[in-house]
Amino acid sequence: TRSDILHPCDVIEDVAIAYGFNELPVQPPPTISLGKQNPLMQLTDKLRLESALAGFTEALSLSLCSREENFGFLNREDNNSGVTIANPKTQEFQMGRTSLYPGLLKTIGSNQKHKLPLKLFEVSDVILKDPSAEAGARNRRRLAAVYCDRVSGFEVIHGFVDRIMRVLDVLPAGTPRKDKPVYHLEPRDDPTYFKGRAANLIVAFDGKPVVVGHFGVVHPLVIKNFKLSNVCSAVELDVEYFL
Repeated sequence: TRSDILHPCDVIEDVAIAYGFNELPVQPPPTISLGKQNPLMQLTDKLRLESALAGFTEALSLSLCSREENFGFLNREDNNSGVTIANPKTQEFQMGRTSLYPGLLKTIGSNQKHKLPLKLFEVSDVILKDPSAEAGARNRRRLAAVYCDRVSGFEVIHGFVDRIMRVLDVLPAGTPRKDKPVYHLEPRDDPTYFKGRAANLIVAFDGKPVVVGHFGVVHPLVIKNFKLSNVCSAVELDVEYFL
């Protein structure tokens, strides 16, 4: 009936208090190990710092959103790739996000009274279906940034991508050195972006090209869906490729 007993460790704590902490023998642990930061968290902290130094402000948005925001608002087809809540309490929280864009664009929509340009970034997880995973889904750590102003600012986002690649020690294609990964851009056809103003970011790891992200000028319909008054450019990268 005690509300403070939730786990076995809570019972052990009560026993230790009754016995007396000072009566417990002190001895070194039977194993010796060195603790260190989780590599993914270390990379995440590094990207957060560099994004902030680039002049962007960090946003922390909710990991749940509506299906309409996740797909329809971004001009994307609902491909059933997201994890859906069986009995959502509200339409705003129907599924786990598969992109960081909805949260960032909603944040910009709620802060349009602030001085332009608005420059936001987020480094967080998206939730994707994965039949091979024990839970049937997996998290992927991503970095997204949005630049909002009276002009598109495509060159600002392009420069931000180049800076992140430099920080991750990824070199531009054509660099003489062959001991490091290199990156290049290719045109992207994506209804989220304005046609002809979007690109895939492709990184060659050991000579094998991988699409690690994409960026471009946000499509006017997406701008309208999120009720924004100014144009935006945005980028989204999967950072787990760089571990």
